[in-house]
Amino acid sequence: MKKFITFLLLIVGLYLLLLIPMPENKSEPQKASQIPFIWDQDALWENLEITFLRAKAMPSEELDSIVRELTFENDSILNAYEDKAIKPEDDFYPVIEHRFFQIAPLIAAQENKSDWHIRFYNRVRKKIKLDSRFWDISNPSTRNTSYRILYGMRAAVEEILLQSSDNQFVSTTFVSEEPSATPSVELLGIKVHSGDLLVSRGGAEVSAFISRGNDFPGNFSHVAIIHINKETNEPYLVEAHIEKGVAIATVDEYLNDKKLRFMVMRPRIDLEQMKANPMLPHEASLYIYNESQTRHIPYDFKMDYYDSSAMFCSEVGSYAYKQFGINLWESESTISSNGIIEWLNNFGVENFVTQMPSDLEYDPMLSVVAEWRDKEILFQDHVDNAVMDALISRANKGEKLDYNIWMLPVARVIKGYSLFLNSIEKEGIIPEGMGAVTALKNTDFVERFKKCKSLTESKIKAFTEENKYIPPYWQLVRIAEESLIN
Repeated sequence: MKKFITFLLLIVGLYLLLLIPMPENKSEPQKASQIPFIWDQDALWENLEITFLRAKAMPSEELDSIVRELTFENDSILNAYEDKAIKPEDDFYPVIEHRFFQIAPLIAAQENKSDWHIRFYNRVRKKIKLDSRFWDISNPSTRNTSYRILYGMRAAVEEILLQSSDNQFVSTTFVSEEPSATPSVELLGIKVHSGDLLVSRGGAEVSAFISRGNDFPGNFSHVAIIHINKETNEPYLVEAHIEKGVAIATVDEYLNDKKLRFMVMRPRIDLEQMKANPMLPHEASLYIYNESQTRHIPYDFKMDYYDSSAMFCSEVGSYAYKQFGINLWESESTISSNGIIEWLNNFGVENFVTQMPSDLEYDPMLSVVAEWRDKEILFQDHVDNAVMDALISRANKGEKLDYNIWMLPVARVIKGYSLFLNSIEKEGIIPEGMGAVTALKNTDFVERFKKCKSLTESKIKAFTEENKYIPPYWQLVRIAEESLIN
């Protein structure tokens, strides 16, 4: 009995010792001095839904006739300007944006849809990528124009896709067949070349935060670079994971790590560096492939792309190309909202002028080759985004992440065990570079997300049953915000 009491006292003493908070030695965050992009278009979104409902009530022949007329007019405008260089301050892109939003709810309401909206969108995104080669992307007005078109038109296309029947849904869209001299393989029906950048969206809660927690909220949370062995033609993905740092994955491993969508991007063939060395992308991918084999590169929670001793996912691609004179993310990503900064800082992020996955789409150095998504998974992506937007709204109103202080000793023991696993080159339960308090705050974040998502999904089901169509994104955000209040 005496030994048992002594042992019990030791356990209690150790528990109390592990309860003592450690002083935080966080560096002052590198904050951005920008203004986050705000759509501020609630009236427009509501009007689009009203137009959609009115169109659904129209006779098919009448609706089809209106759509044919509008699509002809839009094609005529694009045809007239397709081969002309457009400046960001010209009226062309605002006109295209307005007209595309005007027709989108009508197409969504059609029973027999063509793929016009996808073809038109891809023509516009290809054009803006060509035009933006001569734009100053660091200019806020120019950046806004590029974002409004590329993100806004994608959002409209995806609303149409989600209102489509299964046989009308288009999973893979091809945008620009940028020439490449490097080895290639097929990935989900898309021809990818060694050195291509695969920008994707993961299924984890934190993936939604990475996608949306940006001055320009996007759809992507992860970047990987593909390397294809010249002798065997075997493809490998080099990527940074929170759990294990920079690592190499086979195609199967990459796809099995839940992907809600992905986009293939490739350096433009007309870049001076590419003209001088068409095999540059392959050499860049080989460089980072070898680098990941010869040294352990932990995950960079600070998101400091100037320090390559640790790397986050975007940094893997940018670091590889930087060695060969191509500097990606021509305009740095910025995170300016105080709530987002505080929440990300809780996860160890210290640099809020950085390189975010979604912003790679707007880089004029790269062409968008193709994009893949699945209908059911695409809607899941939209739900996750809406839940995250609702949580970000609360963060920006001052709500903070917290943790259960009584779980701190347990988390510290788990962290100690994780450090042991890291020392023998195995993954720890708590990732390398993440402390016990951070892990507990991450748990709080995940629980908030899951609770809001569960309530949101219940209300989505009720909305769909009552209205006979799935709610558009602006409705999803409203439902998610109501779920947080409840």
